[in-house]
Amino acid sequence: MSIKYKSTRGAQSGTSCTQAIVNGLADDGGLFVPESIPRIDLPFSRLSQMSYNELALYIIQKFFPDIDDLKNCIDSAYDEKFDAKDKVELVESCGAGFLELYHGPTAAFKDMALSLLPYLLTSSVKKLSIDKDIVILAATSGDTGKAALAGFAGVEGTRIVVFFPNDGVSAVQRLQMITQPEPNTFVVGIDGNFDDAQTGVKNIFSDSSLKKELSESGFMLSSANSINIGRLVPQIVYYVYSYSQLVANGRISEGDKVNFVVPTGNFGNILAAYYSMLMGVPVNKLICASNENNVLFDFIKTGVYDRRRELVKTNSPSMDILVSSNLERLLYHLSGSDSDRISALMDSLSTEGLYRIDDSMSDSLSIFEAGFATESETLDAIRAVYEDCNYLMDTHTAVAYKVYQDYKKETNDSTFTVIASTASPFKFTKSVSTALGIDSENDEFELMYMLSKISNIPVPYGLDGIEKKQIVHKTTCQKSEMKDALTGFLNME
Repeated sequence: MSIKYKSTRGAQSGTSCTQAIVNGLADDGGLFVPESIPRIDLPFSRLSQMSYNELALYIIQKFFPDIDDLKNCIDSAYDEKFDAKDKVELVESCGAGFLELYHGPTAAFKDMALSLLPYLLTSSVKKLSIDKDIVILAATSGDTGKAALAGFAGVEGTRIVVFFPNDGVSAVQRLQMITQPEPNTFVVGIDGNFDDAQTGVKNIFSDSSLKKELSESGFMLSSANSINIGRLVPQIVYYVYSYSQLVANGRISEGDKVNFVVPTGNFGNILAAYYSMLMGVPVNKLICASNENNVLFDFIKTGVYDRRRELVKTNSPSMDILVSSNLERLLYHLSGSDSDRISALMDSLSTEGLYRIDDSMSDSLSIFEAGFATESETLDAIRAVYEDCNYLMDTHTAVAYKVYQDYKKETNDSTFTVIASTASPFKFTKSVSTALGIDSENDEFELMYMLSKISNIPVPYGLDGIEKKQIVHKTTCQKSEMKDALTGFLNME
């Protein structure tokens, strides 16, 4: 069966998965969603016997049946680049299951989707007989950028341009991006925050005159952010994987519900957990974990999304976001596929800076819980879990753990809980070292090796020696100059 895609804002429907992947964003500015959600039709005991690659093929094929060489795409993406036997690891510690999603080449969960997206995109381009170079645009709060660069570096027929906030990423994240050597890559630091970068990318996508100029020059835009359905769907797999492994290990019985706690800013990772639930994973609660930029916490608690606040720079920078793009997809499902309603909400967010959902949508939101952690609470969580359980977390995972502890105290919920562990602690060594009482006056790269020695955990291979790499990308621009930076890189000026 060939599943089709439609825009959350109603102007496009009946779109093939290949066209949705290539376009990234719908023409009306909406996000592509499947016209129906496929169901898991095998028992989890059977799924648990599959390798990660086999499970990925089973799940992703349901969403992308038009990708002719999907097995080859998956096997090429999930290969020896991942240093975990099953690509991800589910580790039980301190009363929860930590779903470690950071065993890929850039030591962050974004590898799980962005290792595959280039293969999905090039396969789609071939199927659609597109004769233009694909220009990938990405805005990043730290991890998407490097994962996208690593995925698309050197891929024939593609260029990739990544915009990041100059002062909004860790030193390790910055160096990961600006040392990418391939000539089809371009990295630009902007004088603004992640929301500025994300808005700038969306504005480029919606600029019809620029699209025409690009087309005449032999280019076509696509996205590597989670607004691209080709980026979102692969993330569903690891939630199905975690549940099937819990069944296989006897930790739960098939049919028992679980909680997922997900640290998120742009809402994509927790939306993938929601999709896994719609597919048939038994879920009790989806717990959204925020840092002090707690716009999602406020929304889930009140039904009001209000971005009219100052962005706070925190020690969990990948979540320093006030405009959560993927929330639009959730709203679409909660509204009963009411695209007119979604368009009105998004217009209100754009013009007024806020929107309020109605009671029926609020009722449908009840599967979600939410919490947030301050910077000091984040450090306390890292220290407590390391001292009590000898388990080392990064700052984003620590936010999720703190939120989970608060949730347990408030509810006494004993449901087995899986925490999405989204990045290696070695990506945020200053904060992690501070939490552990290590002298953090050293630079982040010296601290990586100190932390490795103290914890007896090897530095991830993708980070080891990064401080010695040559800096390739030195371009910076104002947030109003992002279009010019793009056309300059493409030699269109």
